[in-house]
Amino acid sequence: MSTVTWPHRFLPGTTENFVSNEIFVPQLTAAHVWPNLIDPARWTSYYSNVDQITPPSSGPTLQNKGDRFSFATFGFPPLQAEVCESVAPTPNSPGRLAWRAWQEGDEETALEVYHAWIVEDMDWGVVRILT
Repeated sequence: MSTVTWPHRFLPGTTENFVSNEIFVPQLTAAHVWPNLIDPARWTSYYSNVDQITPPSSGPTLQNKGDRFSFATFGFPPLQAEVCESVAPTPNSPGRLAWRAWQEGDEETALEVYHAWIVEDMDWGVVRILT
């Protein structure tokens, strides 16, 4: 199974907060999941804790490293975000999507996070979704 490619400053165990979720879903493929993941306009259809989404100026999806977008979550005002990795899945390799998001502020209000996803088809006919 594939692992996340972590930037050094966000390595698990070295940050104040780390959360990981993994699910294996039958009757889906990485190719089915990918369009819902890279299109922020679709996020609200399966995740209720996101709104005020502004897609990248390059287009509606998160396909280009360096693209900037914004979204609100967990009661924060819209966070600025930048795509760090976006590689579509193939039959032989996982899809990888990652972005960093931040909020400017002082020591009490500043925030910076790294959110990474892996979607990959497993040999036993399920898709693995890791975030």
